[in-house]
Amino acid sequence: MHQKLNTTIESISKTTISEERKEVLKPLVDYIQNKVNANEEIRLNFICTHNSRRSHLSQIWAQTMAFHFNIKNVFCYSGGTEATAMFPKVAETLTNQGFQIQQLSNTSNPVYTVKFDTNEAAILCFSKTFDDAFNPNSEFAAIMTCSSADAGCPFIAGAEKRFPIRYDDPKAFDGTELMDAKYAERSLEIASEMYYVFSKINN
Repeated sequence: MHQKLNTTIESISKTTISEERKEVLKPLVDYIQNKVNANEEIRLNFICTHNSRRSHLSQIWAQTMAFHFNIKNVFCYSGGTEATAMFPKVAETLTNQGFQIQQLSNTSNPVYTVKFDTNEAAILCFSKTFDDAFNPNSEFAAIMTCSSADAGCPFIAGAEKRFPIRYDDPKAFDGTELMDAKYAERSLEIASEMYYVFSKINN
């Protein structure tokens, strides 16, 4: 794993997760553990309204933590109730935290590759709806990262389970002097919770 990212994860490992959040995360831990026990593939689709910020952060950190804890057969995705674009500050924030990111296109909805390890396949990131052909259509968990997506998606076709694991939107700080700090803070909050989830899995 990239050295700077290792350093970030080392600092994350010291983060204390509140008992309240542990209760929120426990159903996801149980879902993943049951899949591991059954030797089945684990597909996690992180869903937010625009698939622009929180869902991408969650997808990337979940995939990274699965690798970090050597949990095999984990495939992480993200989607929205509508497609927009992955917000550029997300890529900038993750680069600062140790990921290697390339922007492959200059369209209104650019494609990014995100690498956490030199020899592992890159994560492909672009904004898409949760039921896009790029995402799984069955045997996956739908993880709702914002309340509006949870309310706006009464039914996620193909999802085995649905977990509300919500995060505040850093978009609230766009264009302010707190923007950099709040995006970094939200990314690390998500990272620490994905670290907790995968640290609880017994291979």
